[in-house]
Amino acid sequence: MAEAALHKISSNKAFEGELTKYQFKSAALGGLDARFNLFLPPNAANGKVPLLVYLAGLSCTEDNGTQKGAFLGVASAQGIALLFPDTSPRGAGIKGETDNWDFGVGAGFYLNATNPKYAAHYNMLTHITMELPQVIEAAGIPIDFKRQSIFGHSMGGHGALTLYLASKTKQYRSASAFSPIANPTKCPWGQKAFTGYLQGGIEEAKDQYDATELIAKSKDPGKNDEFYHKGQLLPENFLKAAREAGYDEVQVRVRSHEGYDHSYYFSP
Repeated sequence: MAEAALHKISSNKAFEGELTKYQFKSAALGGLDARFNLFLPPNAANGKVPLLVYLAGLSCTEDNGTQKGAFLGVASAQGIALLFPDTSPRGAGIKGETDNWDFGVGAGFYLNATNPKYAAHYNMLTHITMELPQVIEAAGIPIDFKRQSIFGHSMGGHGALTLYLASKTKQYRSASAFSPIANPTKCPWGQKAFTGYLQGGIEEAKDQYDATELIAKSKDPGKNDEFYHKGQLLPENFLKAAREAGYDEVQVRVRSHEGYDHSYYFSP
């Protein structure tokens, strides 16, 4: 994949570090402009720092986690960089891609589309796991990609879990997820995405894009979360599959917290 030039859109000092918004022409997304936010802690001035990748949820952009997640202060104190990608390609002009908030623009589901209608542009898996590390490294930004982990919220929690579990190179050291869509082949959000983006639909998704299916094959919602109660998240299916595959409480942990919902106000 050719390395594209990064263009700095804005930069702000934050918690003694620097938060920068970049844009570049994305080959993975069919030549469209792609934006992301990158926070560098102050110790990045002295050498490469480890990275946490944050994947946002349905209808979000690269700004939601940056502005609402309250991650920057802790990352600065711990000397960790934060990468905030977008949630989908933008500007493809595909008929119907802006009709619904839970499919198309803002809802890329962190997969590589195989349906010809979307395959040229909806390749967020390649964009996040391959393209972004390449363009960041080529720009000389001091990130140590041998020390990276991934986390996310809702659709982004689904992305974090599946990119971690499906990685054949063990790209990420760990994965965490807030109110993730943990069993998407069994819930309406996931079924809608997979039948639209994938030529093989739900059956194709099971092998790579469903965390519950993935952990079953390999050796934390809030109690007030409305989408948990509507059956969109299904963490209990993920946990059951993990336990049956031999993962203990230290290796895979699912926590629920009284009073917390699906918003960005996470429990410690």
